[in-house]
Amino acid sequence: MNKRSSISIINSTIFVVDDNRQNLDLIKSSLPKSYEVFLIQNSQKLLELIYKKVPDLILLDIDMPELSGFEAIKAIKSDPKLTSIPIIFLSGRTDADSLRTGLELGADDYIIKPVLPKLLQKSVELQLSVVAQQRLLKSQLKVLDNNAQQIEAFETDFESFVEDKIQKVMEQQFYVLNTVSKLVEYRNEANLGRTTRDHRGLAIMIKALRERRLYADQIKDWDMEVMLQSARLHDVGKLAISTGLLSKPGKLTSLEYEEVKKHPTLGVRILSRMETLAFDHALLKYAKVFAETHQERWDGSGYPCGLAGEDIPLPGRLMAINVVYHALTGERPYKKPLSHDEAVQVIIDGQGTLFDPVLVDVFSQVSDEFKNMSSSLTI
Repeated sequence: MNKRSSISIINSTIFVVDDNRQNLDLIKSSLPKSYEVFLIQNSQKLLELIYKKVPDLILLDIDMPELSGFEAIKAIKSDPKLTSIPIIFLSGRTDADSLRTGLELGADDYIIKPVLPKLLQKSVELQLSVVAQQRLLKSQLKVLDNNAQQIEAFETDFESFVEDKIQKVMEQQFYVLNTVSKLVEYRNEANLGRTTRDHRGLAIMIKALRERRLYADQIKDWDMEVMLQSARLHDVGKLAISTGLLSKPGKLTSLEYEEVKKHPTLGVRILSRMETLAFDHALLKYAKVFAETHQERWDGSGYPCGLAGEDIPLPGRLMAINVVYHALTGERPYKKPLSHDEAVQVIIDGQGTLFDPVLVDVFSQVSDEFKNMSSSLTI
């Protein structure tokens, strides 16, 4: 089944707000012609039109005369009838304060001008997919409500009926989560395919732990399908980090590195906001653990919380090994990839300091599966 076809976004309505006519025309030309795009040259007209026709998405400039984008989003988010409309800021401002302010005011993304058409298209597709997801869930809940009286007549089929509905909802949620993870990758092309590799590497490690009966008390209660899907969102906080920093060809300055180190905390904030979109809480429970703890280290030298030893949740300790292996064997703008054997040795050297010693032992025993996985993966 093509999950993309089950969520229709092609006829979505988009408001583009910018006081520069050239920018408006450029943005419209970057979007698929199937969208209904309204070009608006100031925020005041936006606030007048929005009550006549509610859009599915708003692309909003910040610096405009009379009423800024920040002031416009405050007005929109203060109205309960409008607050669910996703908003993407398109701005020439590159400072961290503007980015932080935009997200805190309720923006769903922040894209720096000049806008890259492919990045804009991906971000728009993501936000429209989330809107469609909400509508789909609401319609399914309505169907469930309408069928409530029929449930008694089909008691023998009740369990399969509910499971079928849950499965359909889960499929839609997995589609949206995958779209989000792909958008994270797209912001840094060196990471293309990384979420798939992390997903597979995690599965290899958990399977090995089960076979060896290690950490059995913790693993036995894990919903593996949900956990592995949620692992794709461990880097979701990078959506709030400048693409310039993520793709910088040289070494980051200390200030730039501190900015990048915020991505675990930002990831938890983004996932917490997704809880308001009717997502399954089990998905986000695992995703939050991966997002917040995948940069923690066994000796307490990691971030953002400086956790040590078994105070670091097991999913975070597993992901830490995955993240480092794929970072070492992947090519980056500032470094050449290490060989598989070199990367394995780096992780073994970090046993008991950077990584859980038990997990490093298991990794060294199944490392050939990581090598085969990386060589066979098509991006």
